[in-house]
Amino acid sequence: MKLELHEKVLTNLFDTNNKLNFFDIGSCEGLSSVRYLNIFKKCNIYAFEPIPNNFSEVLKNKKKHGLNNLHAYEIGLSSKKGTATFYVSSGKPPNKDTPEDNSTDFGNKSSSLFKPGKTKEVHPWLKFKESITIKTDTLENFCLEKKVETIDFIHMDVQGAELMVLQGANSMLKNIKSIWLEVEKVPLYEGQALKTDIENFLIKNNFKLILNKVNHIAGDQFWVRQDYFNKLSDKTKSHLNSISKKVALKSKLSSAIGKIKDRIKKT
Repeated sequence: MKLELHEKVLTNLFDTNNKLNFFDIGSCEGLSSVRYLNIFKKCNIYAFEPIPNNFSEVLKNKKKHGLNNLHAYEIGLSSKKGTATFYVSSGKPPNKDTPEDNSTDFGNKSSSLFKPGKTKEVHPWLKFKESITIKTDTLENFCLEKKVETIDFIHMDVQGAELMVLQGANSMLKNIKSIWLEVEKVPLYEGQALKTDIENFLIKNNFKLILNKVNHIAGDQFWVRQDYFNKLSDKTKSHLNSISKKVALKSKLSSAIGKIKDRIKKT
């Protein structure tokens, strides 16, 4: 299996033979969890997916791959425990005849706690035909109930609700070592926190940005808790810094090209 860039970073941060705690928040069909458990076979993964159809796919993939250490929960993590309205996405991009990345769907990956905003302009093929009521919990409360004391890595894909999940971590924030999440520069969803909001929150809570793949609209970022980063070997730090610089250059180029394309569309 060829490793994705952030997975390469993970293998630099953690020993693949160690028992670790990973959280897959907004796991959709659980395919990211499957990948992580192929790399970190001894880790425990807590996967959260609130949409019933998606959650059933998580369970199918758990059974298919025999992943006893994948623990799946049909809830959405947020800033408070209770219930919330969830806007369900669907649709298929043009000229796509087969599912990408072996997933069962195309349009099921953009559902959110927020109403769709400019996401329909960026991806006009996306549809939001229904909303459902889901159960929500906070990361802090979940960890207290399940007696999870440390989170080594969080993979977060929650379509605009990133800050809400982080705010719900509260006292657990100091026990999180690394986070991979998507941020947006433009409001793809109404009322969502944007890139600067999330960066300010994480910096204030002593996280260091080591990977930035954000273009002119959105992209992924990898954050590591500063005190954990400080404990890494000089060799590992140097390697991570080298990766970070290369990615930053590509991100700037991608952003510049994207802005030019947007200007051309408007003329």
